[in-house]
Amino acid sequence: MGIWHRHEELQLVEGCRNDSHASQKEVFSKMYGRLFGICMRYADDSDEAKDILQNGFIKVFKGIENYKGDGSFEGWIKRIVVNTAIDNYRRKKVKPVVTDSELTDRLGDDLEEELEEDSVYNQIQISEVMEAVQRLSPAYRTIFNLYVMEGHNHNEIAEMLDISVGTSKSNLSKARMNLRKMLQPLVDRLSD
Repeated sequence: MGIWHRHEELQLVEGCRNDSHASQKEVFSKMYGRLFGICMRYADDSDEAKDILQNGFIKVFKGIENYKGDGSFEGWIKRIVVNTAIDNYRRKKVKPVVTDSELTDRLGDDLEEELEEDSVYNQIQISEVMEAVQRLSPAYRTIFNLYVMEGHNHNEIAEMLDISVGTSKSNLSKARMNLRKMLQPLVDRLSD
């Protein structure tokens, strides 16, 4: 179940369609925290995340007529905010880093298996991981978020960002390697 019961959700959607400030405020206040967290995963800092979120809410309220009720209202809003973050990424014209895709495919698979097997990584707090993700370059951070956090595959990411599938794979692999390096001191402390 989402944030709202189905009946309450339908009333909020109808209120937003009728430009009810009370309905818009309810949607904004209930969704702000979790959506801000999503925006922070794509932004360089909190000011940029706030801008992305504000633009996302503007799109939500202007495009409320497009919500047909097929899925959850919460999911529909989240998708708009993630797409707004991707649009922001594109506007910044960040150039993805490209490396030899065969090597990075192999490294990516090896790292994935190693991370799944290594229980020390399971002891790391999510806040520590997210802090490390924030320190990734915008290209690495965006692809990492789309693949790991949003569940998109490399074909989808390549299409969204107008890059090759190999570039998506390469950037994900490099992001994982960089995260591993950033988290290594913490892993060393936990292993002691």
